[in-house]
Amino acid sequence: MADLFETHEETVKPAAAAKGYQPLADRVRPQSLDQMIGHEDLLGETGFLRRAIVEDRIPSLILWGPPGCGKTTIAHVISHHTKAFFEPFSAVLGGLPEVRVLLKRAQARHQKGQRTILFMDEIHRFNKGQQDAFLPHVEAGTIVLIGATTENPSFTLNSALLSRCRVVRLSALSSDALTAVLEGACDDSEQRLGADIPRPSKDVLALLVQAADGDARRALTLLEQIQGHCSAENPPTTEIVKKVLEGAPIRHDRDGDAHYDTISAFIKSMRGSDPDAALYYGARLIESGEDPRFLLRRIMIFASEDIGNADPRALELAVATTHAYERLGMPEARLCLAQAITYCATAPKSNASYKAWDEAVADVRKHGSLPIPIHLRNAPTKLMKELGHGRDYRYPHDAPGHFLKEEYLPEELVGRRYYAPSDQGYEQRISERLRRWWAGEPDES
Repeated sequence: MADLFETHEETVKPAAAAKGYQPLADRVRPQSLDQMIGHEDLLGETGFLRRAIVEDRIPSLILWGPPGCGKTTIAHVISHHTKAFFEPFSAVLGGLPEVRVLLKRAQARHQKGQRTILFMDEIHRFNKGQQDAFLPHVEAGTIVLIGATTENPSFTLNSALLSRCRVVRLSALSSDALTAVLEGACDDSEQRLGADIPRPSKDVLALLVQAADGDARRALTLLEQIQGHCSAENPPTTEIVKKVLEGAPIRHDRDGDAHYDTISAFIKSMRGSDPDAALYYGARLIESGEDPRFLLRRIMIFASEDIGNADPRALELAVATTHAYERLGMPEARLCLAQAITYCATAPKSNASYKAWDEAVADVRKHGSLPIPIHLRNAPTKLMKELGHGRDYRYPHDAPGHFLKEEYLPEELVGRRYYAPSDQGYEQRISERLRRWWAGEPDES
């Protein structure tokens, strides 16, 4: 099984890369802290991670961030700075049997007084049971574990391991940082794309940065791809870049943080009555390949959870939009989707029904199955009637305004009110109607 960085037992440093083709992203990978770009809060002069690397006092870490943000590069830099034996491993390429071999070698070094840093790339690929193999070795100091993951460690790492590691959150690289990465690759006299290819213009680099979406590896891969379309006579142009980028997907992860962060932003934008932001996040989800049914389901939930009776038509439109999608499909159904999003974003808001349900559920769980008032009970048989079921029940439709002041809750909950209509939209009328009914005033509606 090949390691991430080829190593030999007799040395504490990674061996030179094998000859042959290397992707540009690997060729220009930083070898030292001073070559690192971005993450100034961690790797700047006062950053904790820089100090830990310089002093060679690396604690067990979980490097968590999106693809291409520099997790493996940071590990690579650590491997060049540390005096410890650096053992790289990818959870994609091997499993627990291989890890046990690495741990056994680390124990042998530990007994000789040498530290081992075990870099576990894609650590989330190991299930929580497999992760238990690291615990005693981290605890005993046999290894310093550095795990890299794109997945939220709160969900993918077991709590015991997480408590023994420091989580380092890495963000996607900024546009300025990506520009610096690309310019550095173009300026590298040893690793650049080719001396005969003119330097890309600022407009070309800007397009590559935009397409990379915070991912340095992707930016460098795109830069390398345009090499095949260029020469001294045919320099890089924005037209060439657009041709290379044609059909390139937007970074999105249906099961990870990118997915949940985007849908969270979509919902919160509608709740905040911002139709523009809601449209943007909705379009971002659809353009990245999300199933429109997922978005439609969230809109239906939103129509009841956040709008409710302030505008009952919101739920009707959400359901109608779902039916329209099934009949029309995309791209035509995008028109209906846009209508539903803008309607829900601009509708009056109320979560009164949602809160009322939760309060009712809380009383059910607290009090259990309280006796139903006898006048409300069903009486389909003679025996039940003789026992008083349904006795003294008054039929509201026989009263003026079709309303009678009556107690319907179990005795222990008499006077309890769950639903408190807001003053928003149609719910304002509901609130006034309830007030008149229970105050004994004539119904004017």
